[in-house]
Amino acid sequence: MTEIEQLLTRVAVQARGSRPWGWPSLPAPVDVATLDRAQEALGFPLPPLLAALYEQVGDGGFGPSYGLLPLLDGAPSGEPAAVAQYLTNREYGRKNPEWPWPEGVLPISHWGCGMYACVDCRTPEAAVLLYEPNADGADGAWFVDAPTLTDWLCVWLNGRGWYEETDEGTDLAPWDGFRIRTVPASGQAF
Repeated sequence: MTEIEQLLTRVAVQARGSRPWGWPSLPAPVDVATLDRAQEALGFPLPPLLAALYEQVGDGGFGPSYGLLPLLDGAPSGEPAAVAQYLTNREYGRKNPEWPWPEGVLPISHWGCGMYACVDCRTPEAAVLLYEPNADGADGAWFVDAPTLTDWLCVWLNGRGWYEETDEGTDLAPWDGFRIRTVPASGQAF
């Protein structure tokens, strides 16, 4: 069994044994057709581990805080689907250039107060970013939560995230890729 298969097994066990707020049960995994429709709507592929979570564990409803967002359809918890939230954020950023949303950064989990855990789908390591919109400006709203999705899941499984009551106040590093990913080739912010 590979490390990723072992991780998926651990996540599945934890997912079956706990319910994030608002989720009455663990949703069934998505099928390949749903995954394909999601990637087509996004315009980019999901990182392999993220796709495997949706295909093998469930369509959201597991993970830290409010759990992973469903991929395409709304959840019983009232959380938006990840694809719809991404598309809404990108559109909002086009209309409000002072708060652009980075291309390929998919919100996967809601923390409350407008904060989201997001996966950078444009990088091989699939870094997990924290979007904290209560900052003074967009440049100060993005932080690196974990260098990889694997690391982020392990932190959750081990109960050691910044969001845990026992956390010792870990400071997250700012995400230095924000401006690079929000300025198109013409140099004009969108």
